[in-house]
Amino acid sequence: MSAEPSARRGIPDATVARLPEYLRALTGFAERGITSVSSEELAAAAGVRSAKLRKDLSHLGSYGVRGVGYEVDHLAYQISRELGLTQDWPVAIVGMGNLGHALAAYSGFATRGFRVVALLDQDEKLHGQEIAGIAVQSMDALPSLVQEQGLAIGVIATPAASAQDVCNQLVAAGVSSILNFAPSVLVVPEGVDVRKVDLSTELQILAFHEQRKALAGEGLRPLAKAVVR
Repeated sequence: MSAEPSARRGIPDATVARLPEYLRALTGFAERGITSVSSEELAAAAGVRSAKLRKDLSHLGSYGVRGVGYEVDHLAYQISRELGLTQDWPVAIVGMGNLGHALAAYSGFATRGFRVVALLDQDEKLHGQEIAGIAVQSMDALPSLVQEQGLAIGVIATPAASAQDVCNQLVAAGVSSILNFAPSVLVVPEGVDVRKVDLSTELQILAFHEQRKALAGEGLRPLAKAVVR
């Protein structure tokens, strides 16, 4: 059973952050021809505890069926609808360096409810150049993109030094959702949502864990020698 959308209110941010992982796991099950999964199976595939998964899904009004579990396609639709992925969201990518090129060529956007409608750059030498079948435009095109294409999301793939200026232009044009790949903290007015993807930070966190494992391994060596003796 599932509640009507109008009955669902106040889903916690932590739950929203996990919904894409549940959707990814469900997509994997569907691709393998699996039509129903238990909460334990879905939780394992998403990397969370089953109790947390059940609590998260209860916010959507989805409780599964005892002895059967969750219907894969239906639950995937529920989550997609909650995330707003049952419609296409127009996206503009700003900054046509190496990262911008890679993002423009990424085919996963189209399959996940996002449609890249524009590639933008301040460098006049790039204007008119086609990347993944889309011509690079000037930042001056932003207002018309918002008005005519319904541009909803801006992706910043510029160097850190120009990220805030690009952000300001996006906000001034009416874009209220921004995905920031630049290694900088953006200042935005109330009502504008920013998500940051910092690859260097994630690598540093992994380096921390690698160091901890290495130090732990060194600490075990003297203990192992003592046991052998």
